[in-house]
Parts: sequence; structure tokens; C-alpha cells
Amino acid sequence: MTKAVLGIVGGSGLYDLPGLEGAEWRTVESPWGQPSDQLRFGRIGATEIVFLPRHGRGHRLSPSGIDYRANIDALKRAGVTDLVSVSAVGSLKQELFPGAFVVVDQFIDRTVARPSSFFGNGCVAHVSMAHPVAPRLVEQIRSAAEAEAIDHHVGGTYVCMEGPQFSSVAESNLYRSWDASVIGMTNMPEAKLAREAEISYATIAMVTDYDCWHPGHAAVSVEAVIQVLGENRDKAQRLVARLARDFPAEHEPCPIGSDRALDHAIMTAPHARDPALLSKLDAVAGRVLAR
Repeated sequence: MTKAVLGIVGGSGLYDLPGLEGAEWRTVESPWGQPSDQLRFGRIGATEIVFLPRHGRGHRLSPSGIDYRANIDALKRAGVTDLVSVSAVGSLKQELFPGAFVVVDQFIDRTVARPSSFFGNGCVAHVSMAHPVAPRLVEQIRSAAEAEAIDHHVGGTYVCMEGPQFSSVAESNLYRSWDASVIGMTNMPEAKLAREAEISYATIAMVTDYDCWHPGHAAVSVEAVIQVLGENRDKAQRLVARLARDFPAEHEPCPIGSDRALDHAIMTAPHARDPALLSKLDAVAGRVLAR
């Protein structure tokens, strides 16, 4: 089996996890563009961790301005086998109150302005997104949350909107009619690209507000989001640190095959493949292209 390396994509509250040792920032170049920031390498116990600030230090990048392909490619080059996204979201369900943690298992992609694949003309590939979240990673997050006595919900659908504006009431009610659980702006195409890169992926969605559908709560605002994020920071740090401490030394094969998603995905015949595109796919798809 492959050595496990735990990747974390999230905000500033996760830069310095409890028990993090040997931490250092390193630049990882990507042929796909500029990652959001340097990657921070370190370890908790025996687990190697690679952290990437999704919006860059200081929150420089908007959700639409993030180069998701460069981020995932850089994490793959850093050896990440399992990736946990820690994300602020709005709630679309009464029982998912501000401050709640939700480990989602489905996504609805409503983004329109972001490249969503490493593949395209010159090397066509189709991976399955039927089950976008790695179940073994979800169970590891659940166990860490239980060990730290952190209230959490497992399961639910994350709607990813383009942003940067928050939803209208009509949009919010539409998503509720779809039985979606939470709404955010960052987990797509991140989850799709992680699947193409054969990285097991899961999301810890931190509820900051009730979006704008709830008649008993004010419409979402940046001030309200920041306040709840601050309150959640300690819980998120404890959860991720515990996940890292208890993480297995070796990456166990994913039961849904997320770590072998490219086995039968590439459609383009070898003689028809674009060498320029192939050169950019060396990290993401090198395992199958080398056959």
C-alpha cells in the first residue's frame, strides 16, 4: 500500500494545528497555473500533513479566482493521498444550525466560470462522480469528531454556487426544494479535480448561517459569517488534529475506487493524444499514462 499523506484545504484557523511539528512553507510549482499559496508541510505524530490555504494567506482570492486545477495538481505533486476540505457554508435545513459541522456525501455543481477538468481536447477522460466522497475518509472524520465530542452530522448534499454574491431568497428556496443540506462557493470543481487526480476527498462543512430562506434569521452577511467562523475555529482545529493523530500510516484502498478513478477513464487513443497536454498531466495521470 501507499504511504498516507493527509492534505487539508481550508482557512487561516488551520495554519497552526495543535501538535503540529516541523512545519515549513514550501513552493510547489504546477503547470496548470499558480496555486493559491505555498503549501505548508508538517506532521502530527507519525502523520505527514500538507496544508493549503484555499484563498491564500490574507484571503486574497475570491471563490471564482481560485485556480483549482493548480491547487489539486500541487497537492498531488506533494504526495497527498487523502484530502479534507474544511469549508464555511450556509444551512438549507432547520436542524443544521449555525455552528454545526456537516460531513456531506453529495454535491450539486452550480458553478459556471471555472475550469472543471484536467482533461479535454487531446486527451479525453470521463471519471465517475456518482459517489464523490470517499467513505473510509468520512468514517475517519466521524471517529475523530466523536473522540473530540464535537457535534456533527454525517450525510447531506452540498450545493456549490458561483458567487461571490450570496443567494437570493428564490434561489435559496429552490435549493431547499431539492432537499440540499448546505450551500457554499468552493467545493466545486475541487471535488471533481480531486477525483481525476485519484485523491480520496471529503468535506467538513462548517455552518455559519441559515442562508437567506429562514424567516426567523437575518439574511447572511460577512460579519455574521466571520463571527461564527471564529467560534468554530477551536473545534475545527481539534477535529483536524485528532484526525491526523489517528490517521493510518498507509493509504488503504478506497472502497469506491476514488484512488483508481482513471483505470478505465481515458478515451483518447495513445497515437491521438496531445503531447503538450500529456506533459501537464504527469502528476495527475502519470500512473495510467505510463502504461
